[in-house]
Amino acid sequence: MTRYTPMPPENFLGLAEQEAAYETSRAVIFPVPLERTTSYERGTGKGPAAIIEASRYIELYDEELELEPYKEIGISTLPPIDTQDGTLDEVITEIFTAQLGLLEDGKFPVGLGGEHSLTPPLVSATAKKFKNLSVLQIDAHADLRDEYHGNSQSHACAMRRVVEVCPAVQVGIRSISAGEVAAIPKLPTKIYWAKDIVRAPLKSWIAKVLADLSPNVYLTIDLDGFDPSLVPATGTPEPGGLDWHQVTSLIRAVADHKKIVAMDVVELMPQPGDHASSFLAAKLVYKCLGYVFCQG
Repeated sequence: MTRYTPMPPENFLGLAEQEAAYETSRAVIFPVPLERTTSYERGTGKGPAAIIEASRYIELYDEELELEPYKEIGISTLPPIDTQDGTLDEVITEIFTAQLGLLEDGKFPVGLGGEHSLTPPLVSATAKKFKNLSVLQIDAHADLRDEYHGNSQSHACAMRRVVEVCPAVQVGIRSISAGEVAAIPKLPTKIYWAKDIVRAPLKSWIAKVLADLSPNVYLTIDLDGFDPSLVPATGTPEPGGLDWHQVTSLIRAVADHKKIVAMDVVELMPQPGDHASSFLAAKLVYKCLGYVFCQG
């Protein structure tokens, strides 16, 4: 008689229905497979599905927090939002509306991308719900262009649109244009360059990041903020990035001293044979939820 091993449910972490019900969950995974303005390699539209698939194989016990965070949180997973039909402006409006609905329901939204152009509507919706908001961006790229290839909604303009809504702190930056450098003094943002922090003691710069953030924080993580030796599966991998412990130490400190109210993880571009990148992204989301809900 052939025995079949049942597959875990196709939600984030493969949770049972009672642990993933929308009504009782505090966190909601919000897949946004947006890929409209990618400028180099393509494939970020497959990122959300790859992260969710990888998540079903990570351990649910967090050895750092010494508990199983999902039991304390409840984590629901929504179906992917349709990002193919309609104009980019229409899709951005739909993302904004969906995020606002999650926040009105009292949920902690976790946007899974998809390209970074999904972040401005998520931030705009969050700013309507939470005052004193700032954005913490972990990224290789400043994304501060006013427009790119004639498109002001490009992924290369994501943080320029964000700082029109609220201030930002940008960590791990190591790729920027001359035009962006010229604009920075006039923009409400503070940059922590990778060259200044990757070899510096954590305490020397994390405390400064905390001081620059407002009481409520939106967290956006572009996976190319990590060094490509850890996450090669991004569209524009930049050498000289952050490592796992630098990123998680920063996020744990922010969650401990501020109120992280929503987040996204973007720019995974799954590659055949590379499971490490998707796995890291999934574990990072779970880590972040543990820090937000299970500290102290």
